Amino acid sequence: MKGIIGKKIGMTQTFSEKGEVQPVTLVQAGPCVITQIKTQSNDGYNAIQIGYETVKKANKPTSGHLQRTGNYKYLREIRVEELDELQVGQLLNVQMFSVGEIIRVTANSKGRGFAGGMKRHGFHGGPKTHGQSDRWRAPGSVGAGSTPGRVFKGKRMAGHYGNETITTRGLEVVSVDLENNIISIKGAVPGARDTLVMVAGEGNIPVYVEEVIEDIVEETAEEVEPTNEAQPVVEEVVEETAEEVEPTNEAEEVEEVAEETAEEVEPT
Repeated sequence: MKGIIGKKIGMTQTFSEKGEVQPVTLVQAGPCVITQIKTQSNDGYNAIQIGYETVKKANKPTSGHLQRTGNYKYLREIRVEELDELQVGQLLNVQMFSVGEIIRVTANSKGRGFAGGMKRHGFHGGPKTHGQSDRWRAPGSVGAGSTPGRVFKGKRMAGHYGNETITTRGLEVVSVDLENNIISIKGAVPGARDTLVMVAGEGNIPVYVEEVIEDIVEETAEEVEPTNEAQPVVEEVVEETAEEVEPTNEAEEVEEVAEETAEEVEPT
């Protein structure tokens, strides 16, 4: 299985080649980084852990776990079959998905608070006539009398509705924007705007990015490495300034003039 973490941007519409309007959901997916690799020999199964959205600070256990890749706000695990070409620090983006591919999206649904049976479970309510003036939206009977004398567990009743992990399957990829890391998905995706989503599809993760975070850090260090080009220039300027302000023998000349004047006015 392949997958990537992202955030839901919102919904819009696009036009197909036939001119048909199709509703799509835009998801800002990735880029993600592989933070850990789990193997069959060490952990009992093959999987990778990916991180999304970097953060500056993290607690000590998290910082120690992510010391090779840096700190990330969100971590998710993906089961994979092959681990030969995967390594810690590898970058993942939306390039792993193609137009027309069937995927599934997992996210938390919108929270709707405390809801009644009709809204939460789709109950039809009571009759509108025959004296039932105040039972239109009531749940009805919840069980028998003295036998069993209780309400069975799992009985559908009013309660907290929404804010549950939901997986929508059979969604189609409409377009992939590699430059902005945006994937367009046909249809609706669970959750509100800015909800964290997990986009997954069938197949193995392709190795299309050979870069590793360590290599990127080294390249950045080379770019900003201080040079000694300015040092000779500074030394030359300092030498020129020293020559300009080099002390002269003007004081000695002043002393000679004072001695001559003293000799002229010496009393006789």
